[in-house]
Amino acid sequence: MTKTLDELLTELEEFGKTNDGSNTERPRRMLNITRDSGELLAVLVRAALARRVLEIGTSNGYSTLWLASAARAIGGAVTTVELSEYKIGLATANFARSGLTSHITLLHEDAGRVLQRSADGAFDLVFLDSERPEYPGWWPHLRRVLRPGGLLVVDNATSHRAEMAPFVALVSADRSFVTSLVPVGQW
Repeated sequence: MTKTLDELLTELEEFGKTNDGSNTERPRRMLNITRDSGELLAVLVRAALARRVLEIGTSNGYSTLWLASAARAIGGAVTTVELSEYKIGLATANFARSGLTSHITLLHEDAGRVLQRSADGAFDLVFLDSERPEYPGWWPHLRRVLRPGGLLVVDNATSHRAEMAPFVALVSADRSFVTSLVPVGQW
């Protein structure tokens, strides 16, 4: 990681804390992962040689930068999906400052539609950090677009156990899917 990228990540951490402390409206909050979670994501990308990464829930791009930095190191790239126009603007500006734009594809779209049209086995790692109630409906497509042996990484899986229970049950019950469900954030 370059000094400039680390400085940007530190700035975004402070922005996220300040912003989320003063905004009660969920659509205006960043709800970024922690630095520890970002470091874990980077390790997972490198260890799994995940050159094709899908992130659902871009927010201001903080987690995307961790993923893209690691993907760049192994010759990969990240596709990230965000529906909020406000957050798309923030992420776009942050990506431009990061030096990682050539390793990031930002889609301003509904994640369900992106999953529906993605090819089978299109991604080596999928990071879910979005609307948890949507995950069970996305499961058939998540399963399909994740390559065999790929990693499914899910934020807030333990901190929001009740919300995640239906999704965790689907993944756990799917005997044809080798489970690599990795919970990150707010252990």
